[in-house]
Parts: sequence; C-alpha cells; structure tokens
Amino acid sequence: MVRPPLNTEQRLRGLRLGETLRAARGTRSMVEVAARAGISVETLRKIETGRVPTPAFFTVAALAHVLELPLMTLAGPARTVSDRP
Repeated sequence: MVRPPLNTEQRLRGLRLGETLRAARGTRSMVEVAARAGISVETLRKIETGRVPTPAFFTVAALAHVLELPLMTLAGPARTVSDRP
C-alpha cells in the first residue's frame, strides 16, 4: 500500500511537532531520550527534523512520557515549550 503524499499543512504540523520535541528535550541528549522512549536515535532525529511528520501514536506517547509532556500538547497543533501557558 502506497501512502498518499502529505499536504503542506501535514508537513508543517510535522515540523512543529519536531520543534516542540526539541524544545522539551532541552539539554538532554538524543541518545538518552531515545533510549528511555524505546526508539532509535535515528527515529527521534527524523521526527525532530520533520522527516517523519506523522509518527506512530505509541512513539509520540512514549516521547511525551519521557519528556513529561501532556500527550494533548503533542496531539494538536504543536507549539514550542515557550509558547505554552
């Protein structure tokens, strides 16, 4: 099965998700966060750079848990940590 191409909004949402995750990771290394979330460093790198704009739900849930972010923060239009109230 071939996935349909992502539209501009979906690509932008992926970039915002990556930005939110990078900001939440702060000074923690990608290796540390990926290991704690049970994903590869390459997967985390791809998500943070927007190359995987629609990661699997369980991947996002694991990252939210490790980064101590409410899952809803990552479910909607992603915002940077500094944008949150």
